[in-house]
Amino acid sequence: MSKNLVDLIADLKEDEALQTTKELLDAGTDPMVILDYCREATEIVGKRFEEGKYFIPDLLMSGEILEQISDIVKSNLTKEVETDYIGRIVIGTVEGDIHDIGKNIVTFMMDANGFEVIDLGVDVPPQKFVEAVKEHKPDVVGMSALLTLAFDSMKKTVDALEEAGLRDQVKIIIGGCPIDENVAKYSGADAYAKDAQEGVVIAKKWVNA
Repeated sequence: MSKNLVDLIADLKEDEALQTTKELLDAGTDPMVILDYCREATEIVGKRFEEGKYFIPDLLMSGEILEQISDIVKSNLTKEVETDYIGRIVIGTVEGDIHDIGKNIVTFMMDANGFEVIDLGVDVPPQKFVEAVKEHKPDVVGMSALLTLAFDSMKKTVDALEEAGLRDQVKIIIGGCPIDENVAKYSGADAYAKDAQEGVVIAKKWVNA
């Protein structure tokens, strides 16, 4: 059934994917495992887009499916009541990329682990990140991308924060299917995370939580 869920999401079969998600949860599947299936499906969708098999409407559709699955899964995640947030993160999919599957997973994983999350959405230009850092004074800035063409946008965003005199005030983490250590070095980010859980671990270390 797990493999089936990955395929259903990747094939954009909304009703079947939602039903299978509910069946997995009813059967006692760990919500975090379901999130991992979403990550697998995300990689497939991203590859299909880069290969020209999927187009922007397909990306939007996959995002809608994931958002609904996220709502279902999130209601099954236990979260301790926090009197205060352990940290604050500004996150967004960088300019030139409209994919939000991975970002949405990271967003509610951070939220579930005690972070206050300011989600800037998708196709976020560098200046919007700069303005958000000025306004919200976060501990961490998270940048997401699914497309390789967005690597330059990540670098431009880091450069913009540097030019605004804000770079030393935040830690920057990047993520997404094509992201690796080389992209982190190229962009000037402090770290990259291979998945949402690793991103949470890194962010917690940064805020000493």
